[in-house]
Amino acid sequence: MTETLQIRPAVADDMKTIIGLIDEARAWLPTKGTDQWARPWPTPAARDARVLRDLNAARTWIVEDDSHTPAATVTCSPEGNQRLWTPAEQVERAVYVARLVVSRNHAGQRIGEALVDWAGARAVRDWRAKWIRIDVWTTNEALHNYYEKRGFQRYGTCQLDEDEYYPSAALFQKPTAKIDQESASRFIELPVRLQTRASRPDPASSSQSAGLSITQWTVSSSRLPMPWHADGITPDEECCPVTAGSAVAGLPHHNLAGKDRKEM
Repeated sequence: MTETLQIRPAVADDMKTIIGLIDEARAWLPTKGTDQWARPWPTPAARDARVLRDLNAARTWIVEDDSHTPAATVTCSPEGNQRLWTPAEQVERAVYVARLVVSRNHAGQRIGEALVDWAGARAVRDWRAKWIRIDVWTTNEALHNYYEKRGFQRYGTCQLDEDEYYPSAALFQKPTAKIDQESASRFIELPVRLQTRASRPDPASSSQSAGLSITQWTVSSSRLPMPWHADGITPDEECCPVTAGSAVAGLPHHNLAGKDRKEM
């Protein structure tokens, strides 16, 4: 019988947990013959700033098992990275999934695959999304094949200038009409937890001492997240990591149209 898991909105106090899941995945990925996430890109500080930004914008979720042990995390948004998806492409409603990471202790349970379906089903409910979209590590062909076997279509590969190196430029999408509803229903949504008020932790670090006051953070399904930048890699199945993506705050917008997009 497939285990039912709990999923809740992550808050800034979860920063250390999420970085821990990412670092665990980063240590495991070389065993699969890929350079994906060989180092935080482009720097640890920039990576941590992206994680914190998504936490503060209520775009990140944490999955826990019955013992409240973190099993996975995912970040999703109705707005894509503008360096990868053009405004014209984003006219169609979609959910953009990134930073999908499954703990090695929970590998092989198809949690990553179920999280993708859950994100799609929730996006259909909340903003009638037509697509689930991801950006995948460009050179990880095994990961590309993984997604194609799960109903994703290769949309294209972004061709960037040499001075705009971007490691996760392979784009995939899947119609929300092909969501596995049984898979998506594995998760029981919980309300956001109480957290200590941390005076907005420093984006340059993954943790900061918290204050003593307590605040209730609430998340409304009608509150659409702001534009986001995120990375994603997931060690889910034993065969390969599940998803990959990266973005850097502060880089100029690159309009990927015409010759800049290599169609697959």
